[in-house]
Amino acid sequence: MATRLDLSKLSLMDALDLAHLIELEAYHRYKLFASQLGTYGGYDAGSFFASMADNEAKHGQELEARRKKLFGDKPARVGLDDLYDVEAPDVGAVYSGMSTIKAFQVGLAAEQKAFDFYDMALPHIHDPEVKALFTELRDEETEHVEMLKAGMARLPADAAFEAEDDLDDEPYL
Repeated sequence: MATRLDLSKLSLMDALDLAHLIELEAYHRYKLFASQLGTYGGYDAGSFFASMADNEAKHGQELEARRKKLFGDKPARVGLDDLYDVEAPDVGAVYSGMSTIKAFQVGLAAEQKAFDFYDMALPHIHDPEVKALFTELRDEETEHVEMLKAGMARLPADAAFEAEDDLDDEPYL
């Protein structure tokens, strides 16, 4: 996976800042899905995505507290530009009126993208603390992938069509 970050020189502070940004983006994405989707066909996708947002917020707060404890108020050197190499969905992947299944697919693709990033980054990480953090984060992404897969398995058969404005057959995975 290409990234503009030099992983061999990534400090623990930078890794924590990047991880916090990842959690923040995911939180906002899942909050958007929760507000847009609600309940459909007996399945409460809104509650599912609200729960995912809460999970991301909690993890983000933990990372932020860890960073503050270790590095205080030092300014971050990692920014939003770095995020799209790691987890954030492609621009335009999230849109108003998307179906429940598309929301799950976008979420699943983003979580898988994050897992792949951490997994592929590990051999290039030299700092043992960053390596431990990335291993922890990779394992978290595995849990998120499994949660989304389980949620998708419970969707009603017509979840792909309930709110879809764009009925193209291109999957996001």
